[in-house]
Amino acid sequence: MTAEAGVLPTATANEPVKARRSLGSRLAEAVSGGAVRVFLIVVGLFWLVPTIGLLLSSLRSPQDMSGSGWWTVFTKPSQLTFDSYSKLLENGDITNSLLNTVLITVPATVLVVVVGSLAGYAFAWMDFPGRDWWFLAVVGLLVVPVQVALIPIAELFGKIGLFGTIFGVVLFHTGFGLPFAVFLLRNFFAEIPRELLEAARLDGAGELRLFARVVMPLGGPAIASLGIFQFLWVWNDMLVALVFTKSGTQPITVALQTQVRQFGNNIDVLAPGAFISMVIPLAVFFAFQRQFVSGVMAGAVK
Repeated sequence: MTAEAGVLPTATANEPVKARRSLGSRLAEAVSGGAVRVFLIVVGLFWLVPTIGLLLSSLRSPQDMSGSGWWTVFTKPSQLTFDSYSKLLENGDITNSLLNTVLITVPATVLVVVVGSLAGYAFAWMDFPGRDWWFLAVVGLLVVPVQVALIPIAELFGKIGLFGTIFGVVLFHTGFGLPFAVFLLRNFFAEIPRELLEAARLDGAGELRLFARVVMPLGGPAIASLGIFQFLWVWNDMLVALVFTKSGTQPITVALQTQVRQFGNNIDVLAPGAFISMVIPLAVFFAFQRQFVSGVMAGAVK
């Protein structure tokens, strides 16, 4: 049929079709190129420079640190020594503070994960009077800053004999970590298909068995993400520890700050102590990195 009959001519196979690409698509293609990946790798290496510098400083003697920068170890590897770590192990304040940090961080993380998981399941799948109102109250606690509660809770702990104890610090971190834990896990558990839970109930599973056998395995990525967040927050905390601990219950963050205040030139103890306090949470993060990414991606997909 010809053009006079009202049909427009179409492009033949020999005629090239020029697709007009948008500016956004061209920028996306440029960003995904190899040059950008190299640039990101370089940025990541620069981001690691302070960590590498702290590690190398912890492996040098005080004389070498006072005489030259840490980068000189690349030309003089003989500067590297483990004497600073030996002195660190002989420092009772630092070693006790590391133990106190573990005694504070591990229970505070476990309590938040366990109680937050149980409460998140209850708010998601159990019917009880005032459930929605109670959940709104929990969400409202998210906006309460830690600084507001420091003095009132310190006075309360002083009256009941918990001030200055490790148990008191664990209770404080648990109380302020639970609102976020309940909010996060409730929203994650609510996405579990109802049919799956109903099938388990028809098989005779009670609430605790349903929680342990069905909900917990499915919520593993979210629970792992919560555990990482809570562990890092408690391990690196200094404000709460400064207020609620005494000389015998101080964590590593306060102990290092005390060393700086009392002995400003003992970098041979401060450098290895700071590196150990930093490398432990990094090891925990990388150990659970796969679960952390799975939890973030699952929340994004849902």
